[in-house]
Amino acid sequence: MFPTLLIWCGGQVTLHFRVGTDEPVSLLSLRPADIDRDPPDGRPGVPLVEIQALGHGRFPGSHRYADTVLGSRLRYAGHTASRDERTGVAELRVQQTDAATGLRVTSVFRAAEGVPAVQTWTEVRSAPDAPGRTVRLQAVTSVATGAFQTDSGAGPDETDLLHGDSDWVAESRWHRTPLRRAGLPYMDPGIHHHPSRSRFALTSRSSWSTGEHLPTGVLAARDGGWALAWQIEHNGAWHWEVGERREGDSYLALLGPTDAEHQWSETVGGRRTFGTVPVSLAVAAGGPDEALGALTRQRRALRAAHTPPAARDRYPVVFNDYMNTLMGDPTTERLLPLIDAAAEAGADCYCIDAGWYDEDGTWWDSVGEWRPSARRFPGGLEEVIEHIRGRGMLPGIWLEPEVIGVRSPVAERLPDAAFFQRHGERVAEHGRYHLDLRHPEARKHVNEVVDRLVTDLGIGYFKFDYNIMPGPGTDLDGAAPGAGLLGHNRAHLHWLDTLLSRYPDVLIENCASGAMRMDYALLSRLHLQSTSDQQNPLLYPAIAAAAPASVLPEQAGNWAYAQPEMTAEEAAFTLATGILGRLYLSGRLDRMTGGQLALVREAVACHRELLPFLSRSLPCWPLGLAGPPGPWVVQGLRAPDPDGDTLLTLWKLPGASRVLELPLPHLRGSAAEPETVFPRGGLAWGLRWDAAPGVLRVDCPAGGPAATARVLRLRRR
Repeated sequence: MFPTLLIWCGGQVTLHFRVGTDEPVSLLSLRPADIDRDPPDGRPGVPLVEIQALGHGRFPGSHRYADTVLGSRLRYAGHTASRDERTGVAELRVQQTDAATGLRVTSVFRAAEGVPAVQTWTEVRSAPDAPGRTVRLQAVTSVATGAFQTDSGAGPDETDLLHGDSDWVAESRWHRTPLRRAGLPYMDPGIHHHPSRSRFALTSRSSWSTGEHLPTGVLAARDGGWALAWQIEHNGAWHWEVGERREGDSYLALLGPTDAEHQWSETVGGRRTFGTVPVSLAVAAGGPDEALGALTRQRRALRAAHTPPAARDRYPVVFNDYMNTLMGDPTTERLLPLIDAAAEAGADCYCIDAGWYDEDGTWWDSVGEWRPSARRFPGGLEEVIEHIRGRGMLPGIWLEPEVIGVRSPVAERLPDAAFFQRHGERVAEHGRYHLDLRHPEARKHVNEVVDRLVTDLGIGYFKFDYNIMPGPGTDLDGAAPGAGLLGHNRAHLHWLDTLLSRYPDVLIENCASGAMRMDYALLSRLHLQSTSDQQNPLLYPAIAAAAPASVLPEQAGNWAYAQPEMTAEEAAFTLATGILGRLYLSGRLDRMTGGQLALVREAVACHRELLPFLSRSLPCWPLGLAGPPGPWVVQGLRAPDPDGDTLLTLWKLPGASRVLELPLPHLRGSAAEPETVFPRGGLAWGLRWDAAPGVLRVDCPAGGPAATARVLRLRRR
């Protein structure tokens, strides 16, 4: 068969594949379905699947996940397309085979109706006629493609890469770098008779999927005409890279765990099969804001596939007593007035955070039984829970289900096989052992804990935390450590699925030392994401503003911890941080005056009024997503329809100019009326909209506070 184009339309995307008898399948083009362009020229592209396996390396050799010998041998063997009429999800399965090893490789693509994005992964198995063959896999791409360059026409010299770093209390730090400076230097392949071997690569380590870097990125044409965004949807180890195969011919490769980076390998053969972690690609004829807007639509589609509407559309305002408040030291005496104040402020849920199980003040390495402290709650924790319920709020509680303290009696009761191990020894990290949820005794333990808290105490909201990293994984029964970690990661997701099936009305917050596991394996299932543990209100705006690049606005739990010692402007500053995400309340509300508590009530009412807009909005960054935070920080949410409103949070930090000219290109030429929606009182900011250039002119009062913030709305007229 001569090379030809396989064209598939699913959801709101069109994919073009090159297929032939003497070359691997390649994904040449990924476009929004409404973009009318000529099909790609059909020249050979990047192999759709790259496979590194023992005995089948790369040619030429490099560190990259490109040019694999096994990937180059794959040949098209057919495809099937289908559509689920109930959900509207379209699916394409492209099959390839390798004659030398007998491997059958299937690339699966799924697209949701109306979404300019696709989810994809790779399945690897042996052919039925090769039952005795086995292959030791060392890396398999979920997808590899050069579609961005084909569709945009922008080569490495005209392309920028957006990528994010993350760390505890310093989450979501984005950078925009030209590809040639990022790690793809020009090297004149004509003279050297070889392609470049360079790449830009980011890799997670261990079980914090967003502990150092983000599994999300964007390739953007510098002229603003095209952008491709992606995310790796895995709660463990991953790797992504951008490289150049031939002169001016770039590729993107997305993977889960690998041998070189994560000590992962697995054997396929006979009945042993392997599937990679899923990833999503989203595309837009625009810049990074538009591509991340398309990825936002994809995240909502992923949530819809995993979460029933009854839970998906519930957005309670949560008060949590940890941040800058009780800090893990709750007692009945301290909680009761806070519960009353949270109810007066308008909270829908009160979450008791860490320490509720602590008897002696040294609970960190003794956790695991998760039974309420008698010392802290002389009348029983039930008394506190009933008080929460009596004030009309949903009772919530903090839990770290995947760990057992090294001093916990549970550590002695459970078998060694229920924990992560290396070379026959339990893995211990920061005073905890790590449960392996593949083991039935580990699952039985965590199920009994949750069942008891739900049925005996009536808990309806959990904050699931996760504060350790267990290294590369567990080598129980001779598995590669990375394979053991992947197995646990998948068992963890399955446990969450069964838990939510048993308790469909229970809401679960995703937390891992703040946002160290902010991925859409977990967030497609769970309801709220803590975006940081940051306690300094002046350092939180940059985190909150960047969060919608990684998480849905309606899931982004931004802490707002107003305190009685704050001025009205200082309190408004921290409250504004939460309003355009999920307002996550804390602070000593029980010590506030009536006027101070009224400002908190105003923030809660404003947030609740805006929630229907937030849950369908798309993010934008008028001052740019990438780069170090300046003295002005701005987060924007725009309506999905072109005639809708735009919401903005503007934080003015110490050292900022009094006047700001804020470009809003999506509103250029439109009539709009700016207004302040929070706070309604306080010093008035001057707001003027200039339609022709699409600029909002902001004038703060002279002599005002060094740090101040406002939430604004621009109504289209």
